[in-house]
Amino acid sequence: MSQSGSQAAAFFRDVLQSGVVWLVRDDEGSPAPLATDGTRSLPYWSTSARAARAAKIWGNGLRVESMPLDAWRDSELPAASSEGLMIGVNWSGPRLVGWSFTPVDVLRRLAAAA
Repeated sequence: MSQSGSQAAAFFRDVLQSGVVWLVRDDEGSPAPLATDGTRSLPYWSTSARAARAAKIWGNGLRVESMPLDAWRDSELPAASSEGLMIGVNWSGPRLVGWSFTPVDVLRRLAAAA
């Protein structure tokens, strides 16, 4: 399994176990980087430590916040879907790379991992 694949698997396992999703944001909101294919992804992490590393890499005053998994699943994922955004999971490394999924795919993977 690739590094990104193992990070994605860890995301779904960890958030189901902890019931928490982690993000980075500032007063304007969360970063949503543009991919080479023209899509934007909202990144989330499965632990506070992973999110803290991302905040440090991106800088610019980003802070780490948590969200209950149920709230994320019930409100954030539908909102991202309606805005045409992808969901990045456990991006890592010095350039914060990893896999992104449609919100529908995230819901399917959560259900399959449960």
